[in-house]
Amino acid sequence: MAAKKSSKKPNVSAEELTSYYRDMLLIRRFEEKAGQLYGMGLIGGFCHLYIGQEAVVVGLEAAAEEGDKRVTSYRDHGHMLACGMDPNGVMAELTGREGGYSKGKGGSMHMFSKEKHFYGGHGIVAAQVPLGAGLAFADQYKGNGRVTFTYFGDGAANQGQVYETFNMAALWKLPVIFVIENNQYAMGTSQQRSTSSAEIWERGKAFGIPGEAVDGMDVLAVKEAGQKAVAHARENGPYILEIKTYRYRGHSMSDPAKYRTREEVQKMRDERDPIESVRTLLLEGNHASEEDLKAIDKEIKKIVNESADFAKESPEPALEELWTDIYATEVPQEAEA
Repeated sequence: MAAKKSSKKPNVSAEELTSYYRDMLLIRRFEEKAGQLYGMGLIGGFCHLYIGQEAVVVGLEAAAEEGDKRVTSYRDHGHMLACGMDPNGVMAELTGREGGYSKGKGGSMHMFSKEKHFYGGHGIVAAQVPLGAGLAFADQYKGNGRVTFTYFGDGAANQGQVYETFNMAALWKLPVIFVIENNQYAMGTSQQRSTSSAEIWERGKAFGIPGEAVDGMDVLAVKEAGQKAVAHARENGPYILEIKTYRYRGHSMSDPAKYRTREEVQKMRDERDPIESVRTLLLEGNHASEEDLKAIDKEIKKIVNESADFAKESPEPALEELWTDIYATEVPQEAEA
């Protein structure tokens, strides 16, 4: 990977480091369970897992403040969990059940939480990028000091609407952070074969938008870069983070990922896994014992298993639900006048 480990790590407490470990492990175990449920036929349609990329969203959430917003693509389960959405509601939505965040009507690609300022995973490639700029524009208009994290991938980085959005964001100095989750393969084609520039973030220079590449397998490096980006966006406008990460599974559950070797994936797991890296820091720094980490793993597995049970026990949405949350059922009286 092109991005190198940050030589200067931010100071973090044992509690913070343990929290990052726990949050990344929750995403990993949740996604593994989602993969199982998909194989059992309990999750229909598409299912894009976040396994391997956990450090990206956990690191950036550590740099965010209450009220900051986030919008992303269809690889979104990790983002939901990292911003504090309930695993029960997320898993129930994946399985199309009434207890889900969209009452079982949206599935993997259409979850939303106003409470957690999560403005959805979007199925159309790069469609969320202008939406993210719109969220940032609203905050700028209100003058509330919030920023928006707008996530998209290396494949989406070649879409025209991304650059239209860069232009508007730079022109209006919108408080938006464009996060390129570069997992090297987009849908199934390597960056080297699909993208003319080796450093995607540098494309922002044409619009006067600063940015940098970050090691996305290092949660502390991501947090450090995120803090820098947030400080810039709050005061000076858009910033680009190209976070170089790696997904262990295929593009979706239906992708056999034959475009890369098993040896390549295993090497990344063995040498660069973001969760194992933090685990090593905790143990070698005497911040936690093997027993402590086993207890965390047991706790996480319990949460994930309960989310699967909740999803299985939650009923499917009633037919009447098809007609709710779509259009206004009544025209306001002032509109009629």
